[in-house]
Amino acid sequence: MPDRKELILQRLADEGARTAAFFGGLPADGPQWQQQVYLTGPLWRVRDVLAHFVSAERTFAHFGRDILGGGPGAPDDFVIDEFNATQVAGLRDVPTADLMAQFEAARADVVGIVQGMTDADFDRIGRHPWFGRAPLANMLKLIYRHNIIHQRDIAKALETSRPVPHVDAQPAGG
Repeated sequence: MPDRKELILQRLADEGARTAAFFGGLPADGPQWQQQVYLTGPLWRVRDVLAHFVSAERTFAHFGRDILGGGPGAPDDFVIDEFNATQVAGLRDVPTADLMAQFEAARADVVGIVQGMTDADFDRIGRHPWFGRAPLANMLKLIYRHNIIHQRDIAKALETSRPVPHVDAQPAGG
């Protein structure tokens, strides 16, 4: 049976490829990119969710390296909603094709981090902006699950041509 490192690496690779294919399947200049995804919370359009993926992956790589180096991960005063709003806004002028390339590079960076981890590293505890204090293994699983959830919402919004409710699932224990 594969160990957790192999399983996490496989899921990161598979879901990263699915995410790239999902966004790559949208016409480059098509109206789908401007479809509003959520009714409440962040009123992101499809393109904004891709920007969110880029910033989330980059940020995890930063905090993941910090935890692996003995640091705490996300600072205690990190406010995830403010961060997401400023990061997505900061990527609004980046061409969509560049965002796609940035997502793929950020996912490859996360995969590279995991490739260098030992089994004990998955149990290191650090602070995640949404989970709070959690083992790295849980944070890594959230990376690919996070994209699945948002992509499901995008697909529904595109299918119905209407935004969907933003359901902010709570982390385990919260």
